[in-house]
Amino acid sequence: MAEHPIQGLMGVTIDKIREMVDTSTIIGDPIHVDEATTIIPVSRVTFGFASGGSDVAPKAEKAMFGGGTGAGVSVTPVAFLVISGGNVRTVQLVEKVTAVDNAIGALPELVDKIAAMLKREKAEAETAAPEA
Repeated sequence: MAEHPIQGLMGVTIDKIREMVDTSTIIGDPIHVDEATTIIPVSRVTFGFASGGSDVAPKAEKAMFGGGTGAGVSVTPVAFLVISGGNVRTVQLVEKVTAVDNAIGALPELVDKIAAMLKREKAEAETAAPEA
């Protein structure tokens, strides 16, 4: 069975959305300010997608078709993670209004807790190891 023209339109639109929206769009590439400081941008990505079509019964020898697709993407910077001297802090550009904003605000605390837990486990493992 031949592919319907709307399938091709939708396929191209979805491929373009995949190109625009990936993890590097949300968590940006690290920016090394100096030897001790790194800044990582965090963005909110929203997108919409629509498609439509029409198929009219064949007249004479030609099949009639009309269709279209469209998409919109919005990338909004919401915060920066600043890593300096082994500490992580968040610099938010917007007030905490959604669950995502609250999660971004909690990231530095989570990173600090995980780092402390790993250091504690390493220290316990070193003290528990029998000396030769």
